[in-house]
Amino acid sequence: MYIIIWEYRVKRGKQSEFESIYSPNGAWAKMFKKDAAYLGTSFIRDTKDSQHYLTIDRWSSKEAYENFLHHRETEYKALDAYCEALTEHEAPLGKWNSV
Repeated sequence: MYIIIWEYRVKRGKQSEFESIYSPNGAWAKMFKKDAAYLGTSFIRDTKDSQHYLTIDRWSSKEAYENFLHHRETEYKALDAYCEALTEHEAPLGKWNSV
């Protein structure tokens, strides 16, 4: 399994919209679900900071994820550009293989 972890700091007042888009049933997951190699998303919020979130996306393999990005590049970039208005900070924390 290939795992991608992202960290976000959401703009104050944008948490509800952010949560609806990034949740396991949100716009990102709906796009990812178009590919059979997508295995799911965990979506977590910091208990001490309501503007701090992580997403953990799971794919069957690195190759499958990269293939998805190649075929959905335009759709991915459009959603990413829309979501920029919701966050103060966004950073990948890493890409992992399960062992």
